[in-house]
Amino acid sequence: MNLRERFLEVMSFNTNVHSIKWEFGYWGETIKNWYASGLPRRAYPRLPLEVTTPTSSLYIPAWTCQSKEILPNGIGVMGGGLYWPTQGFPLDEDVRAHLGMDHTQRMVDVNLAFCPMFESRKVDEDENSLTYADIDGVTRKFLKEQATIPAGMDWPIKDRASWEKLKAERLNLSNLKDRFPANWGELVAEYNTRDYPLALGGYPFGMFGTPSHLMGYEKLFEMYFDDPALVHDIQNTFTEVWLAVFEEVLSRVEVDHIHFWEDISFGKGPMVSLAMVREFMLPYYKRIIEFLKGRGVKIILLDTDGDCNSLIPLYIEAGVTGMYPFEAHCGMDIVKVRQQYPNLQIMGGIPKSEIAKGKAAIDAALAPAAEVLKTGGYIPFGDHFIPPDVNWADFLYYRQRLNELIDKSGK
Repeated sequence: MNLRERFLEVMSFNTNVHSIKWEFGYWGETIKNWYASGLPRRAYPRLPLEVTTPTSSLYIPAWTCQSKEILPNGIGVMGGGLYWPTQGFPLDEDVRAHLGMDHTQRMVDVNLAFCPMFESRKVDEDENSLTYADIDGVTRKFLKEQATIPAGMDWPIKDRASWEKLKAERLNLSNLKDRFPANWGELVAEYNTRDYPLALGGYPFGMFGTPSHLMGYEKLFEMYFDDPALVHDIQNTFTEVWLAVFEEVLSRVEVDHIHFWEDISFGKGPMVSLAMVREFMLPYYKRIIEFLKGRGVKIILLDTDGDCNSLIPLYIEAGVTGMYPFEAHCGMDIVKVRQQYPNLQIMGGIPKSEIAKGKAAIDAALAPAAEVLKTGGYIPFGDHFIPPDVNWADFLYYRQRLNELIDKSGK
């Protein structure tokens, strides 16, 4: 059974099949620390340099402004559980190979934002920071010392007038073929002979994620009250574009799942009310999900950090079948979630902060994962990127124990 087949069986709650050995990912500083502490360095993560679409290539100017070869401390390095390619993040090979983990899931590389893309250009740079305009039209500032995801400074959707101009010029369907990368034919050939899970969507595709990404949180929150018709027009327009793109993709490739990126929650709950989710998001979720399920895409995954307990029933109502990464320190208890929602697919849920505390803490942190593995429909990994305070010895112990749990959970 290859990785794709096993993924589909796990997500179908087949407890006779052992789960997938993935991690959500690692911070760049974490990986560099591990190399210095004994991780064999055979395939140093490569920073992507080629810009293809916003799905895979956002932030490349930031990550590469100091070096095209050395990982920035605050970059994400993909570990399989979070789709790849995305956000200009490199893919880990060395941790995977050393610990016998599984290859990554993949994301269909297609433009789900503005088309034509904006031209990336430098606005200002000094020894401390880079300010630049990215291909999604957002102007960002990258702080070189912290080297984390650059912060938005200016956004393309400012008001109704700017939206109408963007809609006419960059969100019409007359240029649908331009939303696909130049090597689309080669990708289709690869996708159709693959042995890995293939997804649609990803960052920044979502009913909260996309407008907040292109307007900024503050403006979006204002518009929910000041101009709800504009928000609905944004949601409906993007939905029309996405359905047209998905129709084209699915006419050539069979995909296994879709990922909505939302990050709608923080440590104490959602950033917007449940009533707003129901009004501004649910109708569009339902439309997209019904379309996809009608074309054979049965696994609908949603990514949000923070405490999302109150959102789960709404997402299930919309047609979502699974969620991740279930941040434990924000109150997400995967045992309770499984008890409350026995048919919800779960990925993540292992408190990453506990891995730095030694063997006893790691064993305790793995106990809930061991319970949920018995139920199927679960892929266990850290509940976000593994932080730099997790040393290589502790991570080895954690991951070896988790791999043993996975091996015992099926065949």
